[in-house]
Amino acid sequence: MNIDIVFHTPEIPGNTGNAIRLAAVTGAHLHLVEPLGFDLSDAKLRRAGLDYHDLAHVTVHPSIDELWSHLGERRVIAFSTHTDNSFAEVEYQDGDVLLFGRESTGLPDEVITDDHVDMAVRIPMLPARRSLNLANSASIAIYEAWRQHGYAGA
Repeated sequence: MNIDIVFHTPEIPGNTGNAIRLAAVTGAHLHLVEPLGFDLSDAKLRRAGLDYHDLAHVTVHPSIDELWSHLGERRVIAFSTHTDNSFAEVEYQDGDVLLFGRESTGLPDEVITDDHVDMAVRIPMLPARRSLNLANSASIAIYEAWRQHGYAGA
């Protein structure tokens, strides 16, 4: 199954390191949209990714427009706390792109409402909680998509 994960302007190196490991073990392609809140050689990023860096496919894009150009006509699913649509109700398709925002603020409105984004969904959580950890959110989403496809390739 071909599913991509996008982190839009991530801030915390450990989350991106964990996402690199996630990409390696699921076969997802991880895209990072600049500016990044850290240097890719950061020790925390390297430690979180352990020895999976060479097994993961990671692309850094200088802007959201460069990402859109790279992706072409693929379905983009934005993850946000500002919608009532559940991620669990989506029928994930081969080629889907799972888009996540930065740790402190999530996705900006102009990204969620961009014409390239097909839908916004949320991962349920208890009321009065701000958000899940970014790497955990990506893990929950990619594993649901992969589960729906019988863990193809595993």
